[in-house]
Amino acid sequence: MSRHTLISGGPIHTMDATRRTVRTLVVEGEHIAQPRGDAALEQVDLRGRCLLPAFSDGHVHFPSWALAQRSIRFADVTSLPEALERVRTQAREDGTWVRGRGWRDDAWAEKPTAAALDTVTGTRPAAMWAQDGHSLWLNSAGLALAGGDLETPGGVVERDEHGAPTGVLREEAAWRFRELYLSASDEEWVDATRAGIELAHTRGVAAIHDKDGWIGSPRIFGRLREEGALTIRVWQSLPAAKVGALAELGLPPRLGDDWFRLGYLKAFMDGTLGSRTASMLDGSGITLTSKDELVELILAGAALGWPIAVHAIGDRANRDALDAFEETRAAWQPKGLRHRIEHASCLSPEDIPRFAALGVTASVQFSFAPSDRDLADRYWSDRLDGAYCFRSLWKSGAGVVNGSDAPVEELDPLAGIRAGVLRTMDGRPAWNPAEAVSVAQALLASTVTPAWLAGDESRRGRLLPGYLADLVVLDGDPLACRPDELGSIGVVATMVGGRWVHNPPPWD
Repeated sequence: MSRHTLISGGPIHTMDATRRTVRTLVVEGEHIAQPRGDAALEQVDLRGRCLLPAFSDGHVHFPSWALAQRSIRFADVTSLPEALERVRTQAREDGTWVRGRGWRDDAWAEKPTAAALDTVTGTRPAAMWAQDGHSLWLNSAGLALAGGDLETPGGVVERDEHGAPTGVLREEAAWRFRELYLSASDEEWVDATRAGIELAHTRGVAAIHDKDGWIGSPRIFGRLREEGALTIRVWQSLPAAKVGALAELGLPPRLGDDWFRLGYLKAFMDGTLGSRTASMLDGSGITLTSKDELVELILAGAALGWPIAVHAIGDRANRDALDAFEETRAAWQPKGLRHRIEHASCLSPEDIPRFAALGVTASVQFSFAPSDRDLADRYWSDRLDGAYCFRSLWKSGAGVVNGSDAPVEELDPLAGIRAGVLRTMDGRPAWNPAEAVSVAQALLASTVTPAWLAGDESRRGRLLPGYLADLVVLDGDPLACRPDELGSIGVVATMVGGRWVHNPPPWD
């Protein structure tokens, strides 16, 4: 198709407050151009379909999600016997490891153990990640590889009444095991990520904020960039523990180009709700990074111009993170650093206004609210007024970015938008509907604000002249339909940088 295109024939939502909807859009090369009367422009008729800025996923472990597409999936499994049957029938014959992803054992009558997994895997090593990515279920052959060396600071090794490992590792223990024994080859990573990019485009995604810096995703995306196969824009994190190496090398932030850019540091305050390791004000949970340690990381990053993204699930973890940002703001606010708290799942109500007051963005996952509702009701029943409080954060003036945290939830922006608006994903009544966001807010959190957080607010996220031509065509208008009709809207086509990367026109 010509790189000079006029698109018309349906609602075109710019997501800009001054020019909300336009009748035509001109694409020239990689950018949106001023409309003009030029018969030479190739015509694309939307035929009533809707045009929006392409979606950004504000929090995704992209290579991990892509590789998980090739693993056994447990998202709909409700018991240990069902999980074991899934492994027995779906284990791939190739490869050394039997790999799986997505189990949640909070409602299982029987808990996952190595002995149980042995019955369907035999002597072949097996590793099954929990849905939240913070717990790992191993069989005996997998455990044996560590030779008993499982303990590590910040980790949890579950043990039976005799002190023997049950087969479940949590937090740093799980991640250390992955680093030592579970890493895939570069070819596997690159091949899976290439396929993942194609799948993401079918869901209207043009940009991601990647959190897999700790497993080497810059190397993976770099390979694809060299091949000319990187057709998704990557705002890349690096582990905060590497701030010393960045200082030694003198690496500035925002190193890269429009396709791949290193931009921020990632730290962890605590664990997760699903693994029962979130750091709470009642003293439960675990601390992976203390407030004082985060202060040092923020100051070290600020000296180099690098913002921090910090994972915080529990109300204690979030308060400690906010306290650290407040204590250090004289070092980073004058530099305009755009810090973020990832998840902000459970907040003490008095901490909600602090995001806006400090200028710290809430990088949330709309899908977590309906996905975690049963866990929240069980473990946070006395503090639900601060659980997944997306509307309250928005009303307070905080910046709110939406992501999937895939492979924790599925990388699917439309599903996330529905979750944020409807507060349900399974047909049950809305959970805590007072914290639902509007469709317009959900779209802003999936287009405009992620671009701002990456420092690209003058280049991406809106459909305005001079901006990069990253577009998604939908078969319905989410801003015109009833909320309960959002589920009928799907992605028709996706354009990134002026090139159709999914289902180019004409369309039936």
